[in-house]
Amino acid sequence: MGHELWLSMCEKIGFSPVPRKYQEGTRTSQDAADQLGCNVSHIAKSIVFQGPEGAVVVITSGSNKVDRKKKLKGILGFKPGMATPDYVLQQTGYVVGGVPPFGHTSQAEILMDEDLLKYDLVWGAAGSRQTVFPITPEDLKSISGAKIVDVKQ
Repeated sequence: MGHELWLSMCEKIGFSPVPRKYQEGTRTSQDAADQLGCNVSHIAKSIVFQGPEGAVVVITSGSNKVDRKKKLKGILGFKPGMATPDYVLQQTGYVVGGVPPFGHTSQAEILMDEDLLKYDLVWGAAGSRQTVFPITPEDLKSISGAKIVDVKQ
């Protein structure tokens, strides 16, 4: 369901992804990197946090951890809460491990890790735990409407 939903959301915005499906799953950044044969840094993982007005989606490099207490709080003006799996599904339309960087069912604030700009190509979740898609960081930024920030610990 999640992958088909994402494909329909992409169609609405005029983006034609070329997703890959892996039965073994790509739930974690390392799983995805192992399946793709790339470095975990090239995985654009989408982490959902809870804000006062809705979800905050942070697209970060698979090798980075997000500094929620200092850096995110400084960027947002509040410390976002940890999101439960139910909250993630309700706010984005997708399950944890399959949240894409854009194409969410509700409006979200989207931030993108500046480290992703180092790469020619990155891979994001395509709406399910078994699907990923390639995208240039520049396209990822423009399609998602993300603000480029330093979020890593």
